[in-house]
Amino acid sequence: MSTTQVTYNAKGITFSELGATKVKDFLEQQQADLSVAGLRVGVKGGGCSGFQYQLAFDEQRDGDVVFEHSGLRILVDGPSLPYVDGSQIDYVEAMTGAGFQVVNPNVVAACGCGSSFRVADEEEVSAV
Repeated sequence: MSTTQVTYNAKGITFSELGATKVKDFLEQQQADLSVAGLRVGVKGGGCSGFQYQLAFDEQRDGDVVFEHSGLRILVDGPSLPYVDGSQIDYVEAMTGAGFQVVNPNVVAACGCGSSFRVADEEEVSAV
């Protein structure tokens, strides 16, 4: 499988300690092949602030940019990379539920419920 070369100096994406533990636990329960499987991090248009995260356990695809952290793979499609580059994937447990949370330094505004976000103009994000 080929991976996309990043055309700018990518900062990468990392896991918090708890985020890595939860991803590893899930992949092991699914008996996934850790050489190609990982957490896919992407964005899509939508929500009240403009973009929404898409997180899924998946296998590497052609065109993915792959980061490795804590012995795990983070898979990002090329178009999503400028919007999530530099982020950390955490796992939070709260009264409203538990799940993965993206701590994203590119976010300039988010909705009140935290399910959508807005970043600086695309030109600024791509110039990083």
